[in-house]
Amino acid sequence: MARLLYTLAAVALLPWAALHLLWRARRQPEYLRHWAERFGFFGAAGGRDPARPTIWLHAVSVGETRAAQPLLAVLRERHPAHRILFTHMTPTGRATSEALFGDSVERIYLPYDTPWAMRGFLHHYRPEFGLIMETELWPNLIAACRRAGVPLWLVNARLSARSARRYAKFPALTREALQGLAAIGAQTADDATRLEALGARRVTVTGNVKFDIEAPAAQLELGRELRARCGNRPVWLAASTREGEEALILAAWKKARQKVMQSGIPLRDGAGGTALLVIVPRHPQRFEEVARLVTGHGFALQRRSENAAIEATTDVLLGDSMGEMFAFYAAADVAFIGGSLLDFGSQNLIEAAACGTPILIGPSTRNFAEAARESVACGAALSIRDADDLVAQVRALLADDKGRRRMAGAGRAFAARHRGAAARTLELLSPAGC
Repeated sequence: MARLLYTLAAVALLPWAALHLLWRARRQPEYLRHWAERFGFFGAAGGRDPARPTIWLHAVSVGETRAAQPLLAVLRERHPAHRILFTHMTPTGRATSEALFGDSVERIYLPYDTPWAMRGFLHHYRPEFGLIMETELWPNLIAACRRAGVPLWLVNARLSARSARRYAKFPALTREALQGLAAIGAQTADDATRLEALGARRVTVTGNVKFDIEAPAAQLELGRELRARCGNRPVWLAASTREGEEALILAAWKKARQKVMQSGIPLRDGAGGTALLVIVPRHPQRFEEVARLVTGHGFALQRRSENAAIEATTDVLLGDSMGEMFAFYAAADVAFIGGSLLDFGSQNLIEAAACGTPILIGPSTRNFAEAARESVACGAALSIRDADDLVAQVRALLADDKGRRRMAGAGRAFAARHRGAAARTLELLSPAGC
């Protein structure tokens, strides 16, 4: 009965979903592409290939797609003859898959969760087994997989206390979905406890596969090139910022600069020239909005897409490119992790740690709660209260070479300690022969 009511609600919302796609397409035209897939129509291409069984991974957006890299590597090692199908929900997730994996994988949008669309998806592609990255519970999809005999795992699973409370409002539906999974690989013991409290069975703590992502050599080299373009200026990075955060950061940075200018002493942090702020928004559709914010605050702006040397008069470099986050971390002296200043739960801090970039992180960390706690405890990161505190900590760190070196070493050691989650996840699949 719970799933029936859920299905009726899902069907009733389909017209709203179409309108939502149109609305999102105003800022991101890619939402207009591949509409048929979202409603369960795939055409003749990409169907079942008896000679090449299909492994299916569902990665909603950018973070989940990037996290799938080490898992995909071990799956390919075990199943070299299989083809890989990625399903996504956002254009940025799909674009990330294209950038990371090119033509070596197939990719589509996962349909909206109606019984007939999910049956059509499984019938068309006939996956041998499926993996859902992080926390995406689709009751009709899970039920369709059970009926079709397709084992489905929830891997790299995380569940914040807030999300757990939301799922707990629908106990029967959530329990049925969780118990329909072959097994669950949770990131942390806290995630496992929350999942089990909602009715999950066969939960194993496998760790976070994001720790297994290694910085590509080409990205590190690009980072060195970007740094060389900055001359001898200190560089601080606001990485994966979310809506509302850039305005706070720019206002605090402007206020600090004005105070120094009023004192008559040039604003210089560290041994180099005036510090350069690099802002990389989390969502590419916001690049133009952030550019207007930068110039609106009176800062001289350059764009990464210009691919030019950084002028001495440039105050802010806008990271309006895709797939270069490792390079930005490698180029920076200090990195603030976006999504943590306002209540977004934080973006991924693990890549910065792996690059040995000192980390500053705000108060909202529920998406990476354990990683944030541990990184602060081991000295790889510092907590900041607000934008003014962020700017104060940035300036202090840029003037403290020894402190930055200590944090860099702690970050690399922290990332190395937690590697191995991809292999543990593969062990989770072994009893089923996958």
